[in-house]
Amino acid sequence: MTTMTITATDGTGTFTAYIAKPTQTPAPVIIVIQEIFGINADMRAKCDALAADGYIAIAPDLFWRQEAGVELTDQTKAEWDKAFALLNGFSLDKGVDDLAATLATAKALPECNGRAGCVGYCLGGRLAYLMAARTNVDASVGYYGIALDTMLGEAASIKTSLLLHIAELDKFSTPEARDKVTTYFADSKTVTTHVYAGVDHAFARLNGDHYDATAANLANSRTDAFFKTHLK
Repeated sequence: MTTMTITATDGTGTFTAYIAKPTQTPAPVIIVIQEIFGINADMRAKCDALAADGYIAIAPDLFWRQEAGVELTDQTKAEWDKAFALLNGFSLDKGVDDLAATLATAKALPECNGRAGCVGYCLGGRLAYLMAARTNVDASVGYYGIALDTMLGEAASIKTSLLLHIAELDKFSTPEARDKVTTYFADSKTVTTHVYAGVDHAFARLNGDHYDATAANLANSRTDAFFKTHLK
């Protein structure tokens, strides 16, 4: 497993990130933003798939301030309990800071062509939205980010393209919250939303309880096209 080290911008230390590189460089970077389960096999597989498609894929360990090297699944109650405990102790602001540090480090890589995007899932979907609002990332994609309706005050700061994949039956959200987000961005020139009918949270988590191949394949194809447009 190949990793890189990133220095936190607040001077509190360093953290690691899984990195997968394509066969040909220079290439654009895609930062893969974790779920609440850390940098596990699913996150690494997503990075490897992006590398196979010609991107430098980097997944930073965002739980390092609490516990470095967290790697959980969604298969046991004990893992869910630990994941939610880590989520409850997580600072979104510090998370964005660490992602911004990852972005700067990634763009400085000699293999990078100067373009960088991000894609996040669950917690990472929320952070991808904030990356679009707070950093100079070139393009962002969020899968089933929670509580985006409470963050619409950040929307005015979004200057680059953002793609949001939303589960119609997300058990961690409400129809009202979903509709507030989609209505707000209905006429946006920079933010595109897609709602996937009949699916629950984490519909694109391979081998997850709510994985839905049809919805996942559609969302992933839209993500592929989005990054090809904005990064290549």
